[in-house]
Amino acid sequence: MKTTTLCAGLLMVSATVLAQNIQLPAPQKSGGKPLMEALSQRQSAREFDAKALSEQTLSNLLWAAFGFNRDGKRTAPSANNRQEFEVYAALEKGLYLYNAKDNALELVKSEDLRAKTGRQGFTSVAPLNLIYAYDTKKMPDEKMAYADCGFISQNVYLYCASEGLATVVRGAVDKDGLAQAMGLKSGYAVALAQTVGYPKTK
Repeated sequence: MKTTTLCAGLLMVSATVLAQNIQLPAPQKSGGKPLMEALSQRQSAREFDAKALSEQTLSNLLWAAFGFNRDGKRTAPSANNRQEFEVYAALEKGLYLYNAKDNALELVKSEDLRAKTGRQGFTSVAPLNLIYAYDTKKMPDEKMAYADCGFISQNVYLYCASEGLATVVRGAVDKDGLAQAMGLKSGYAVALAQTVGYPKTK
């Protein structure tokens, strides 16, 4: 009887954890502004509206950032195809890891860590802060890691320019403190963070 009760309890806990993950809708891979127009409108913003992003927008944005666009290959290049980066999404309802293969957000912490992603006040206002963390064993060369991170960040910039969103990539981050707050895996390091949201209306 005790064994049955324990098993039932474990199943309930597992179901609760799984229910907290977010299965994103399939990314929309067509549409948007022409590339030259998106480039002409690419800019950094430091004022954001608090309006949440839809799951469809999150899906499109994350796929553009570092999704798979062909067999085993990503929308952003990496040195020797090491694909050393993981993309985390800090939302009001928690911290999530982007699972590109399953197009899902996997819950890491049920805690609002947005304010910990940078020293600027807007980080806690904007609906989304992306955190780029890399495996230092896969990529021991920090300079190359930051180059690879730049490709991901620029994809986000272009997507935001195309869709009328505001964004800014940031290095002013307490990286060690953020890694600790995230419970980041051993051997991983935070490179940069990037805020995304709707432009603040005057």
